[in-house]
Amino acid sequence: MELQTTERMATARMWRIYACGWLAYLCLLAIALQADDLRHGHVNWRASAPVFWSLPQALFLALLWPLSGWLERKRLGLGSLIVVHIVGAFSYPVAIYSLIAAINGFSQALGWYVWPILYGAMTYGVVAAAFHVVRLNATRQRQAIAIQQAHALLVASELNALRNKLNPHFLFNTLHSIIALTRRNPEAAETALFQFSDMLRYVLDTEKSGSDRVTLEDELRFVRDYLELESLRLGSRLKIEWELDIDAARIALPALSLQPLVENSIKHAFNPHSRPGLLRIRTRVDDEAGLLSMTIGDDGPGADPAIVKQSNGLGIRTVERRLQLEYGARGILSIDTAPGAGFVVTMSIPLESA
Repeated sequence: MELQTTERMATARMWRIYACGWLAYLCLLAIALQADDLRHGHVNWRASAPVFWSLPQALFLALLWPLSGWLERKRLGLGSLIVVHIVGAFSYPVAIYSLIAAINGFSQALGWYVWPILYGAMTYGVVAAAFHVVRLNATRQRQAIAIQQAHALLVASELNALRNKLNPHFLFNTLHSIIALTRRNPEAAETALFQFSDMLRYVLDTEKSGSDRVTLEDELRFVRDYLELESLRLGSRLKIEWELDIDAARIALPALSLQPLVENSIKHAFNPHSRPGLLRIRTRVDDEAGLLSMTIGDDGPGADPAIVKQSNGLGIRTVERRLQLEYGARGILSIDTAPGAGFVVTMSIPLESA
């Protein structure tokens, strides 16, 4: 609907230009025809009479617009198109000046009509070329919009596929943690199940809404629920340090963006070890750069950056791909790690209020 409205507006603008162009041409022609009379200080309207013969020409040449549309629908090749217009370019002035000669009588020598016919053929060519350019531009715009829409659908499909990967991944890992807790502490496992139900409601709500955008405040609440559940299992081994920018609370971001990063730290820095560890969660708004930065870091064993790049783990790779699709070059995910130096993931996205 929007495209049709745009095309109608462009067509209306073209006809205004066409009408104004002919009006300007007729005015110049009228002045030229009585230049001598004007030079002597008087106006001779009869000298401008030939101008009125140009009005039917303007109306006749306007028929080139539907003709150009018909030729476009026929999908003629360039050679066939040129032949059609060459025939039309000479048929049009011959018909026009034959009509004029029939009305006024053939008072002029035949050679007199050569230049008017050539001039008429040139006018035909200019108008036909202009109409074809307008139609070609409209076609290109339609193709560009179709490509954009197809790309948007492709991106939306891939985003849905990535989100659908994250959801089962989150469910499986969380249920696995609850099962592990059940064997050691049934009462804590019961509490964890209630906690898990709240988390599951968050995931389902984002699915029902049709949009995976949530506020940072909601995402952090989900992360807190997840960490409370993991605290039931890890106990005092899990220490959490929060450093949150209060100005970032209402900024929108894709749902399940932070939880996979937190889960990655839990999996690699806490699960394999019995010693206590520290998990740092930081958010910061950079108004000057127009970015929201979110950092998830741990003091675990870290990893070799080369091995991290080659890893086919789902969580971080999926979050990174979602950032690329959602924000392009402005969605950045960086990893700072080394053996024995912990693992820090920083995610930056453009500021966008919910």
